Amino acid sequence: MFEIAKRKIGPGHSCFIIAEACDNHMGDLDVAMEMARQAKLAGADAVKYQHHLPDEEMLPDTPMSSNFDEPLYEFLKKHALKLEDHRKLSEFCSKIGITYLCTPFSARAAFELAPLGIPAFKIGSGEMTDIPSLVKIASIGKPLIVSTGMSTLDEIKRTYDALVTRNVPLALLNCVSEYPPAYEDMNIRVISELQRQFPRAVIGHSDHSPDLYTSFAAVTLGAAIIEKHVILDKRTPGPDQSVSIDFRDLANLVDGIRKVEASLGSEKKVHGREEQIRTWAFRSIVSLRPIKAGEKITDDMIWSKRPGTGIPSYRMDEVIGRAASRNIPQNVLISWDDLQ
Repeated sequence: MFEIAKRKIGPGHSCFIIAEACDNHMGDLDVAMEMARQAKLAGADAVKYQHHLPDEEMLPDTPMSSNFDEPLYEFLKKHALKLEDHRKLSEFCSKIGITYLCTPFSARAAFELAPLGIPAFKIGSGEMTDIPSLVKIASIGKPLIVSTGMSTLDEIKRTYDALVTRNVPLALLNCVSEYPPAYEDMNIRVISELQRQFPRAVIGHSDHSPDLYTSFAAVTLGAAIIEKHVILDKRTPGPDQSVSIDFRDLANLVDGIRKVEASLGSEKKVHGREEQIRTWAFRSIVSLRPIKAGEKITDDMIWSKRPGTGIPSYRMDEVIGRAASRNIPQNVLISWDDLQ
């Protein structure tokens, strides 16, 4: 367990929900601010952006994946937010009451963000194995939330060991780096394996699916953090459009997670609101025909019907074979006083 902006993160605490704005603002600060406002209205705990310094993080001719229409280097040169934008976003988020988070894609980017008062760093899956950079970023003294897409358990362990031995407050997010992922590739139960293998890390889920179902499933498995890509308008072009939900869906996600959390108790008992229903919904023993006083009761004379205020039907064997102590009319509840 650790804290982000005085919010406890980990088992036993409410799931920390991050709205990942990524580059869906296309470099427009006003759009980025509106995303923060909508994330707050939807009930998310944090809104997260990305700080790119393209020349620090990649070569210009880095190959691109299929979710990009142009080389990533060129895209970021055009659409990445500037440091001053992040300063304004941090201040704006503080003003409206939502936590500002950001992913630095290089150690230099992290050190540029640090003076903004950022409470934690989110690390993308692509940087998960870059231990030298992670160790540098960890030296700033902030918690690290690390996605684990396209990684093996051995690779995750190497990073985990490097960070926890330095006492870094750490979260590992289960993730599949497909845009969007095939459901057969999601393997949500990996969350349980991460919990088992990496007990000193808070375990969460970064969800690239285009809907809400796998996030709900992750919460039932104990994910303490959910990160979900968001976009103001699903028609907006961009590399993350296919894996992003709009803010109406984000509100549904937050509402659903809170309801799932409320339902995750493990105590089986009769609740107060069930007691009233038990009285009419359970079944009691009733007479199927008139029964005369002294007559021995056989199984064709009685059966079970509602309400449940008489002799419980599971005690029918205790009634069969006994004699009636008085005349019993047809189709009435039988009581123990009716029996010898």
